[in-house]
Amino acid sequence: MTAIGQPVKSRNVLHAMRATCVMCVMSVIGALGCATAVAATSTALPPAGAASSAGAAANDAALVARIAGQLAEKGGVRTHFRQTQTLAALSSPLVSTGALVFERDRGVIWRIDTPYRVTYVIGDTSVKKIDAAGHSSTSALARGSMAQVSRMMRALLSGDLSALYSQFDVAASGTPARWRLRLTPNQPQLAQFIKALRMEGDAYLQMLEVTGANGDTTRIEFSSSEPVDALSPAELALFGAR
Repeated sequence: MTAIGQPVKSRNVLHAMRATCVMCVMSVIGALGCATAVAATSTALPPAGAASSAGAAANDAALVARIAGQLAEKGGVRTHFRQTQTLAALSSPLVSTGALVFERDRGVIWRIDTPYRVTYVIGDTSVKKIDAAGHSSTSALARGSMAQVSRMMRALLSGDLSALYSQFDVAASGTPARWRLRLTPNQPQLAQFIKALRMEGDAYLQMLEVTGANGDTTRIEFSSSEPVDALSPAELALFGAR
């Protein structure tokens, strides 16, 4: 949080830090919708060295498929969030709250309400930022770790679980009614930026935590989630629909 009277430069740095984390996390929000046909997809799992590990991998894969199929029943989700960012460069966590809309075919609208107002709209190739005054700017989806995760999530949206296992080692526990996933990058390029992803949920994603390779963490807790039957005219306008 910024204090009254804090230099403008310091406030801008904090805003930039928040924006950077938002961009990274939004690329992972595809997990809200996961795949459309995961349960019926034939998945190539990593080879197991022993019968016990093969059984565990099969159990994990079966649970992941059931979770993804469950989430995929909803073409879109509206939810509220509380985001806590713990950064090595700051002595106190950054906390923000707001709402988001995920629509499988269009992308994500991420609206921050506190401590300041700003909206991000992320699509296939670009991110649009709209400030409290309504001024907007658009930038290309950054290359690197965010783009890799975004591509992986897009593959999941088409039902390709092999894309998940090609990028991450996946550990699953619980049941479809109360599940936990831990994703650890198995590709060096991705591991340079992301140490692990952790997700918890039930019929909806309830918590997402991204741990960076530098130890910074972003934890998002979702609440009041509901399926999107139809986008509002304002939401369609943000996505650029006519």
